[in-house]
Amino acid sequence: MQTIFRGKHFIDLEDFTKEEVDTMIDVSMDLKKKFAMGMATPYLQNQTTFLIFFEQSTRTRNSMEAGLAQLGGHAGFLDGSTMQVSHGETEKDTAIILSRFGHGIACRYCNWGIGNKYLREMAKYATVPIMNLQCDLYHPMQGLADLMTMKEKIGDLKRVKVSIIWAYAESHKKPISVPVTQLLLFPRYGMDVVLAHPKGWELPDWVIEKARANAAKYGGTVTVTNNEEEAYEGAHIVIPKNWGSWVNDQTGLTTTGASKVVDDKLMAQRGWKCTEAKMATADKDVMYMHALPADRNNEVENSVIDGPHSIVYDEAENRLHTAKGVMTLLMGGR
Repeated sequence: MQTIFRGKHFIDLEDFTKEEVDTMIDVSMDLKKKFAMGMATPYLQNQTTFLIFFEQSTRTRNSMEAGLAQLGGHAGFLDGSTMQVSHGETEKDTAIILSRFGHGIACRYCNWGIGNKYLREMAKYATVPIMNLQCDLYHPMQGLADLMTMKEKIGDLKRVKVSIIWAYAESHKKPISVPVTQLLLFPRYGMDVVLAHPKGWELPDWVIEKARANAAKYGGTVTVTNNEEEAYEGAHIVIPKNWGSWVNDQTGLTTTGASKVVDDKLMAQRGWKCTEAKMATADKDVMYMHALPADRNNEVENSVIDGPHSIVYDEAENRLHTAKGVMTLLMGGR
């Protein structure tokens, strides 16, 4: 078990070895057991983390705030629109000053072409861990929670077929960070990963190449298809979720974030929806996952997300435990 984490930045799970990811999961599971037993876990007593949000959040903000409180610390919520960054303060100055005020900085910044660069720039100057709460490219907290949930439900994940499937949604043009993170992470556990999407919603070529390299190293496979049926057929886990066509089309990009884009190209893909009929072609014990919030009746039928195959609430709960695991290792430990 690799145990040296203190002071490291948490921006992309690819920055960590598989052994280190395993440690994160082990610590998260231990914290979950202690939480269930009502045991105190004051591992970050009197420590402060600053949570910078440029976008809305429910699970991420509250898992971080509740998690740090349960670890004995305090989280300070910062809305990007009310910070001096809105007047042009640089990443460097923000990172240096907040580092002197506390013990960790966590940030969500999903704007295409900006978010990950902003986090990496802060990481150059911060003297405390920078934690990615979702950017335009990665959502490592979600990836960890997904992996933890799969391990709880299945155990050994080798040769498990997991399908990451694009799904129709109208709420807003979502980041690609969730499917990118999943596609890079799951092959590291020997899974047979299928990525399915309509033409026009491709992920970056470098992501596919890196995912296939991970699969070759750890004994998994990566299949990319435009055939939705192929993804559902015989799948043990399905993750039908919308993401935007950012790689090919920047329509909807604004300085304040992604706007709603419902055009003819999107409307033509309304059939990409998770239904009971499609679920019936998967493994009889198939599990339905979603990072939430789901665009109900667009991405998925209510009878599926509320049905016996759905594990979305277990998955969401694990956002708390993995957030605590990451903070404990990066801000405490050794």
